[in-house]
Amino acid sequence: MRPRPMAPAVRRMVVLLAAALALLLPGAPTAGARPRAEDASACALAGTTGWTDEGHDTDYSVFQRPTGTKKIAMIFVDFPDAPATESPSEDAAQLTPGADWVWQASYGRTWLDITPYQRWVRMPRNSTDYGYARGLSHEQHEAYVADAVRAADPYVDFSGYDMVYVVATRNAPAISFTPTYVYDPGTPGVVADGTRIRYAVTFGQDMWHWGPKLLGHETAHTFGLPDLYAFDTRDDGHRFTGGWDVMGLISGAAPQYFGWQSWKLGWTDDDQVVCRTTAGSDTVELSAVEYQGGTKLAVVRTGPTSAYVVESRRAVRNDQDACATGALIYKVDSSVKTGEGPIRVVNAQPGAAPEGNCRTLDHAPWTAGQSFSDDEAGVRIEVLDDGGYGDTVRVTKV
Repeated sequence: MRPRPMAPAVRRMVVLLAAALALLLPGAPTAGARPRAEDASACALAGTTGWTDEGHDTDYSVFQRPTGTKKIAMIFVDFPDAPATESPSEDAAQLTPGADWVWQASYGRTWLDITPYQRWVRMPRNSTDYGYARGLSHEQHEAYVADAVRAADPYVDFSGYDMVYVVATRNAPAISFTPTYVYDPGTPGVVADGTRIRYAVTFGQDMWHWGPKLLGHETAHTFGLPDLYAFDTRDDGHRFTGGWDVMGLISGAAPQYFGWQSWKLGWTDDDQVVCRTTAGSDTVELSAVEYQGGTKLAVVRTGPTSAYVVESRRAVRNDQDACATGALIYKVDSSVKTGEGPIRVVNAQPGAAPEGNCRTLDHAPWTAGQSFSDDEAGVRIEVLDDGGYGDTVRVTKV
């Protein structure tokens, strides 16, 4: 039986109800007001450091592309002076949940397909013979990766993998921390089963402190992301970004990658970015970066390698333990090297006393009625309104 068409008034009511219901659904982003005075690419900065930085021109002949499925072999190593007594599955359980964390952080655009080879393979040298300490050279690190791959080669066909995770037994305190290996064409490299091992993470004892999000931090280095904590720790090694973004403090209260990082990685699209490089204003409805969809960033470019960025943060999903919410403002400089503060958060409450596990910068977001100005750069950012799924801001360049 053919249905009768709805009257126009009824049809309009159905459409309005459907739209209202969509906004009430859990995880729904705010509708993004998207002024497009300029193409987003005008705010994409070029990197100048020659390595991991906040530039959008990542060299993918060096780093691996951060989207799609990455097939990863996880191998477990012990040593003549430090034989394993735990099962490989214990170590794997400490790390593999990080794949789900990255999947959510990337809005489903990157999946770490990890295959744990559940056996211990013996390294040819004692754990204390690898020079495994801060300041470990690329050559020393490559030698460690090469020994691990050779030891596992009888049991693993490395030709089917994009990268390798090497997990050391917790009985080897000399393997103290977790660095990332990226192949340098100027070195011999590591080859197994006809395949060059271009990317590896070698997990040390700090994995028992940092937990699964360590995968999100170290694997992102193979995508070209820099460290956001300070190599020169002084009185606070996290003085640049606090507990925002896993590339800074891995155990931070709000470890979701900054929206700028997601844009650089291709997880946020150009049409989700409002760019301002010339005089004028844009009013932007930002959808919080923890949610998929909507406008994610308002960017005001201030120079050849610098910009102010504002995004919205909410205490949900990967940021469920966030100490504060609102419009997060930060300055990006793609000429600043990894570990020297290429991203610096602007604190709305510099005098706030942190509570519990929160840090001073964890209270940095700006809320409705507040505004930030940098007169020298000619930038003003006003927070006009906030809602359950985001914030409305006005960005001005003079």
